Amino acid sequence: MPNLTQNVKENGVTLALLAYVIWGLFPLYWKPLASVPALEILAHRIIWSALFLFLILGWRKQWAWLTQLDRKTLRAFTFSSVLLATNWLIYIWAVNAGHVVEASLGYFITPLLNVALGAVVLKERLRRPQQMAVLLAMIGVAWMGWQAGVPPWIALAIAASFGAYGLLRKVARLGSLEGLALETWLIVLPALGYLLWQEWQGTAMFGAAVSWQVNSLLVGAGVVTAVPLLLFAAAARQLDLATLGLLQYLSPSIQFTLGVLVFGEVLDAGRLTGFVLIWAALLVSSAEGLWRRRYGWT
Repeated sequence: MPNLTQNVKENGVTLALLAYVIWGLFPLYWKPLASVPALEILAHRIIWSALFLFLILGWRKQWAWLTQLDRKTLRAFTFSSVLLATNWLIYIWAVNAGHVVEASLGYFITPLLNVALGAVVLKERLRRPQQMAVLLAMIGVAWMGWQAGVPPWIALAIAASFGAYGLLRKVARLGSLEGLALETWLIVLPALGYLLWQEWQGTAMFGAAVSWQVNSLLVGAGVVTAVPLLLFAAAARQLDLATLGLLQYLSPSIQFTLGVLVFGEVLDAGRLTGFVLIWAALLVSSAEGLWRRRYGWT
């Protein structure tokens, strides 16, 4: 039994690592599409994700959940689909506008924002280390804003949209695969309408007017959206939350590294100091969570 448990956990870690690495490498996927407007990329991502998820659910014959949908669930997922599309749009635009480092900051902030949202919205009591972590993150963001003269709006928008999305999904009853499928299906018609309008205007960046590479990347957006989600869903069934919580920082770390080393984005002393404060906050939060789970400390 110990060997079986260990094998299951190792398999779960492998699946989680694959998911987080794919998410971390997303800038490399969106950068070649820099010539395509971000809103058009978003529309393609929604449409091809909706189709790919439909095929996956059909292959798995996983339709029973559709009979359990009610008005409350549809309303909640309508809101979450808008938040998810907003997050995708900001991130795609940020990557192709040369703000990969700031986009990675958004995903570093998100776990701490989730803690804060839990306290404000769900009335969860923050323990002292969590309070310290949130305070450190706030200081780091404020420092960056003071150094730059403006707050890091891209990072804050990414964190806010994804944090609010996570809050809605936390109270939703659908699994990750079914939930994403419903979210894309709820907004697929506006996305399709936008692309048809672009085609009618003669400004669409898809089809014979562009290269096969661009067409392939736009169609493939559905696969690269769904595959890491499927990997993550499988990993989540095999791993505890503490392990997943530590691994989640791999994605923004890869994005941060790509922004600095591959795309040559500037990381001055002021921004680096802000990142250090936020990394310290994440370290405090993660260490406290591990300590509690291991020793039952409250």
